[in-house]
Amino acid sequence: MGTTKVLPGALKTRLDEARAKYGAFTNCPVRDVMDVIGGRWSSLLMMALAERPHRFGELRRLVSDISQRMLTQTLHELQRDGYVHREVFPTKPPGVEYSLTDLGRSMFDALNVLIQWADENHAAVTAARLHFDGERESA
Repeated sequence: MGTTKVLPGALKTRLDEARAKYGAFTNCPVRDVMDVIGGRWSSLLMMALAERPHRFGELRRLVSDISQRMLTQTLHELQRDGYVHREVFPTKPPGVEYSLTDLGRSMFDALNVLIQWADENHAAVTAARLHFDGERESA
């Protein structure tokens, strides 16, 4: 899916380490980037953070069916990829707030187009599924 490029030594070493750790998907930039964005919870969290920064508990209440573990994991992945910033406030107990980075905002602009399309076309997709399933059952 991409072209082979000659990489500087240190970058090539890091890429080789990532391939060994995470698998061959790192060869494809689209799959590499979409891996986290396509996750079950990522788009919901990105939608919430696009409105304004939120604390962990607020996000947990906004996405009520996500477990604490999955929320932590998804926020960590979004932070690792540079979409989300985590800020710790020196209070007792420490307050933590999550917000979108510039990269996260630019990604959300693109994701939002897909979210709107899904909202507008959900009924048509559901009808197509029912039609397909009906044809398979009668065959």
